[in-house]
Amino acid sequence: MDTKQKEQSSINEQSKNEQLEIFSMNHDMEPLTTNQGLRLSDTDNSLKAGSRGPTLMEDFHFREKLTHFDHERIPERVVHARGFGAHGYFQIYEPLTELTKARFLQDPAVKTPVFVRFSTVVGSRGSADTVRDVRGFATKFYTEEGNYDLVGNNIPIFFIQDGIKFPDVVHAIKPEPHHEMPQASSAHDTFWDFVVSTPELAHMIMWLMSDRAIPRSFRMMEGFAVNTFRLINEQGKARFVKFHWKPLLGVHSLVWDEAQKIAGKNPDFHRGDLWNAIEDGEYPEYELGIQVLEEDQEFAFDFDILDPTKFWPEELVPVRRIGKMALNRNVDNFFAETEQVAFHPGHVVPGIDFTNDPLLQSRLFSYLDTQLIRLGGPNFHEIPINRPVAQVHNNQRDGYHRMTIDRGLVSYSPNSMQGNNPHPAPEHENGYVHYNEKVEGKKIRERSVSFTDHYSQATLFWNSMSAVERKHIIEAFHFEVGKVKDKNIRQRVVNMFNHVDTQLAIEIAHGIGVSPPEVPGGTGVAYSSPAVSQENTTKLPNTRRVAVLVENGYNHDDILQVLEALQSVAVHPVIVSKQQGMLTSTDGRQLEVQESYSTTGSVLHDAVYVPGGRKSIDSLMQQGDAIHFINEAFKHCKAIAASNEGVDLLTTADVNHISMAETYSHGLFSDTGVVTIRDSSDLKDFAQEFIHAIAEHRHWARQQQKELVPA
Repeated sequence: MDTKQKEQSSINEQSKNEQLEIFSMNHDMEPLTTNQGLRLSDTDNSLKAGSRGPTLMEDFHFREKLTHFDHERIPERVVHARGFGAHGYFQIYEPLTELTKARFLQDPAVKTPVFVRFSTVVGSRGSADTVRDVRGFATKFYTEEGNYDLVGNNIPIFFIQDGIKFPDVVHAIKPEPHHEMPQASSAHDTFWDFVVSTPELAHMIMWLMSDRAIPRSFRMMEGFAVNTFRLINEQGKARFVKFHWKPLLGVHSLVWDEAQKIAGKNPDFHRGDLWNAIEDGEYPEYELGIQVLEEDQEFAFDFDILDPTKFWPEELVPVRRIGKMALNRNVDNFFAETEQVAFHPGHVVPGIDFTNDPLLQSRLFSYLDTQLIRLGGPNFHEIPINRPVAQVHNNQRDGYHRMTIDRGLVSYSPNSMQGNNPHPAPEHENGYVHYNEKVEGKKIRERSVSFTDHYSQATLFWNSMSAVERKHIIEAFHFEVGKVKDKNIRQRVVNMFNHVDTQLAIEIAHGIGVSPPEVPGGTGVAYSSPAVSQENTTKLPNTRRVAVLVENGYNHDDILQVLEALQSVAVHPVIVSKQQGMLTSTDGRQLEVQESYSTTGSVLHDAVYVPGGRKSIDSLMQQGDAIHFINEAFKHCKAIAASNEGVDLLTTADVNHISMAETYSHGLFSDTGVVTIRDSSDLKDFAQEFIHAIAEHRHWARQQQKELVPA
């Protein structure tokens, strides 16, 4: 390179560096501004008509902040990027005429089509299913009056009270911007810095650290609309309502060690579980429940019913189950359906209306705005998965990806050339009319004083947990906060949760290398909500997966009896061996292996069964993979059963420290979930005891009680 070329190269490099410098910003010690450079006095509260009033359209900062946030990712969703959906139907149990005029909630004979999308919140489309996270639970009802979207999560509350903070919480929990790590995880500095700087997150963090954040299956998790809505009947009477989805299989979770291992062995675990259940005809079912309050009960509680960081305890406001949803059809094309489905809390039907819940008010803007960038413009409603079954007639025209061919000259209203059609429908013709709520107040960026208690319900949640659930919460804090590099943030976490419960704070501090609180804290809340604990959920064996460990020389009659019993209650046995192929029993019969140790693991099954057969057991006792399989299932407190010579494998796997006096061989059901029988050809009763053990989901008695935090 000659001198002239070197000089030109140097000039180009300098020019590029200067260009980069122009677009680089150092935000240290600078006041907050809009994108137009206007300095802002408040970025934590949207502009409202009174402290409990609705958010005002003129709030330019709120709209700019949310608009920019909604358009940050192309093409996947900013949040809820990783999802999986299915089709189904919903039926009401009895007419709800006294509560609402919504037609799909009136006729028990009508099956309303639905599409449901489950999702994680934080991770990208390529992240794993079993990360610790909130799960989305969004339902689109294709009603005769138009589409109704019930858009919620598997946790009944949210991180923040005002939607203007949504970009902040998501920016904090997403991978850190300088190196894009960690993916799909809250275990890092920026998130916990935001937590300790934002006390309103305390309650949600308790739920996030609980087992609710690592569900066993989409089929085994609750759904909540989170926000407070209104039901309106034909007489115009309004009531406040919270919506719930209650899974008929109960609410069950993974354990953290198991969730992490599944993320490596099968990152599509939840997707596959839902897909396979539907393909097998075992349709996931959920009951729709509602909590209803009269308008004169709005201020009857020690929490604000419009505060999205609070739930309504079921013991105070019972859940009425009003109908059932079944998911009975998988999608035909993931992109066309699951990826392009567009939900919006503003998609309502007559009889369902909004409240001044400030998070809901922001969602009514943000969801629609998001679809405009994700799905290429204003015509996303014409994508097949989003089309209503009700006919669409309006004067909206053109735009990106317009598919409708509109006939005629008129595209405005009012008009005389087309008889003023399409015309507005009055209320008596089922035209949508917003609830006539009186609103008054000064324009102000402020939150209601009734939103200022951030810790009482966090204590209530802690009080409601069983000893095992408390242990898991503490272990979750140890992992998540233990990943935080800034020791000052770790200390602030302890100090923050001392406001919730002193013993909780002490236990957190013990595992993350900081000091316990110097002064006892807590809120003084002594009551609990048993409905919140998963220990009180429905427990069924249906659709569980049982690994059956076998080798050549197995006892075919053992397997036959137990497998028939399992299959009779919709439990799925999976034959697991060292290699795939065919196995031969002691009497020459054959069995096909479905999985090998290289393609599966105990974490992908709910229980383990070891049938007899001397040769089979002798071979298994020499296989480290088989021993590990048993030990890991035992560690994760799953049901384990062994018949005849199969008991010897449990002994080799060091499961023999379970007192055999507690097992089925002595006619008792073991609370440790280990069921064994020796020297028997009749295994019918044994199989039933094993099924009972599977239904329990986990057998926490194996864990040393001294390690548990007393409930």
